[in-house]
Amino acid sequence: MAAGRGWIARMHGSDAVIALSGEWIARVRGVEVGAAQLLLGTGARTFAFDADRLGGWDSALIVFLLSVRDGAQRAGIAFDEAGLPAAARRLLALASGTARPAVPPKGPSLLGRIGLWAISVIAEANEVAALVGATCLRGGAALGGRAAMRNVDLLDHMRDAGMAALPIVSVVNFLVGGILAFVGAIQLRRFGADVYVASLVGIAVVREMAALMTAIIMSGRTGGAYAANIAAMRGNEEIDALRVVGIPVFDYLILPRVLALTAMMPILYLYGCAVGIFGGFVVAIATLNLSPVSFIAETRAAVSGDQFVIGLAKSLAFGLLIAIAGCRIGLRAGRSAADVGQAATNAVVVGVIGIIALDAVFAICANALGV
Repeated sequence: MAAGRGWIARMHGSDAVIALSGEWIARVRGVEVGAAQLLLGTGARTFAFDADRLGGWDSALIVFLLSVRDGAQRAGIAFDEAGLPAAARRLLALASGTARPAVPPKGPSLLGRIGLWAISVIAEANEVAALVGATCLRGGAALGGRAAMRNVDLLDHMRDAGMAALPIVSVVNFLVGGILAFVGAIQLRRFGADVYVASLVGIAVVREMAALMTAIIMSGRTGGAYAANIAAMRGNEEIDALRVVGIPVFDYLILPRVLALTAMMPILYLYGCAVGIFGGFVVAIATLNLSPVSFIAETRAAVSGDQFVIGLAKSLAFGLLIAIAGCRIGLRAGRSAADVGQAATNAVVVGVIGIIALDAVFAICANALGV
């Protein structure tokens, strides 16, 4: 049996069990040297360890174990580290370079990525459908005064989505009407059909451009603001606080915004029609040999009530789409400051694409109905 400070080797046949004891702290007792030579002199064919009486340890123990292991490898002696602490075994593996490197997880295959994408799309569609259903149900309750919605919030959002948006709606629709009249004047003048500029401007503005341009404006102005506001509240944990105190988040945050924008869009559409026709009127009078009376008379003859019905239906659908898209994207946003800007950007992009796609659906339906 060979002995040394802090360890003792007990022979069991051809096996040497090295019992470790005490504190193996380098700054207290230094580093053990010469242990490998002493153990090799025992004639053992296997080195095993007993760490039941081992106290605190640091690199001093690892240096000792490495010297013993290196000596055992050179002498062809088996080194059994099963009795050592798990942390010491991991450090020995790292020191010898045998630790298995971390392998980055393998990403899913192409089919797997398509499947994950399909699942996410279906899940998002379910969330949007639930939001639309809740809007219909709670909207009816709000009209009956049974929703937990503050009237002051509804009025504030109506003012923001209505009167506050009039300047930009006026400018854009006036310019659109003027552009339509100018382009039409250039083409119709070749055939001596100047008077039909009024018909062109009236039908185009009432049926398509007023509703479409107003919706795009409100998507960038109001839909993005809805998403940013709700995302900021989510990041500040205000939405979590509302849930904790028992305030319905949908009634308090979503419903006033959806009702306000949906109610204001038809009014903005009618206002945009008036401003757009006026823009075409100004350009037509300035560039063509048309009298104000003839322009107004031709416009009244060309624009029927069906055109206004289509435009009003579009404006209602566009307003509902913009509000729901903005609120949904705000609710699913992350909690960082960067996520607020990203939510606003996504709301504008989704709103504009959705408006154009929905307008195409309206055009197909109107054409099928012969309207």
